[in-house]
Amino acid sequence: MKLEVALKSSKFKSNIHKAGLNILYTAWWLKSSTTKELKEYGITHEQYNVLRILKGKHPEQMCVKDIASRMIEKNSNVPRIIDRLVIKKLVKRATSEIDKRETVMNITAAGISILDSCTVVMDKTMDSLIDLTEEEAIIISELLEKIRTKES
Repeated sequence: MKLEVALKSSKFKSNIHKAGLNILYTAWWLKSSTTKELKEYGITHEQYNVLRILKGKHPEQMCVKDIASRMIEKNSNVPRIIDRLVIKKLVKRATSEIDKRETVMNITAAGISILDSCTVVMDKTMDSLIDLTEEEAIIISELLEKIRTKES
């Protein structure tokens, strides 16, 4: 859908401003579309992201700070997300053997199972929503990274 149709406006300050709005709108649209899929599994995007991060380090354990540094949404409340995953028995919390003051997390077998199921659905959803060639995907990724060159 054209941005003008989605926002019911054709007046933009500039093409750069329009591109920024288009990125924001597209990100919202993708998140909304994939949220519906994750809801079937009873998890949020942030919980899915934490599970992916933990599985990537499995069987190693990770502390909250390290998980937070890898999150897509940097303002996520990682301790709260982990609390909910612990309640669902998808993540296990323990005291670090290296530093007894530190709490570390590990994904459980149930967490791996639900993550694997979600990932199949998420991959299919993304493939059906994003209709780009490999070359177009490379170009858009490079352009988005160019926009984020000022990211700190």
